[in-house]
Amino acid sequence: MDYQDAIKIITDFRKSRHWEKYHNLKDLALSANLEASEVLEIFQWKDEKQALTPKETAHLKEEIADTLIYLFYMCDALGMDPYAEIAKKMKINAHRHWDQDEE
Repeated sequence: MDYQDAIKIITDFRKSRHWEKYHNLKDLALSANLEASEVLEIFQWKDEKQALTPKETAHLKEEIADTLIYLFYMCDALGMDPYAEIAKKMKINAHRHWDQDEE
């Protein structure tokens, strides 16, 4: 599946539920953040070396997908190609350096 396929699937789903009226940029941003918090919750109280269980891994994948869905809705609302924006941002990042890079 490519980005256009994903957008079609999620926008068709949204349309079938009549949720378009709720999908303004502010509410999509809030929802993306809430879903990203659910990603973080999976790691709460875990040691960084502690492996995820298969159930936790499956849950993590679902929460990442939920987060991406809201971000893709935002991309669609902005008329942006997320892959093109990633490529532009990586060009910017290529010229950035952080203190720990110099150690």
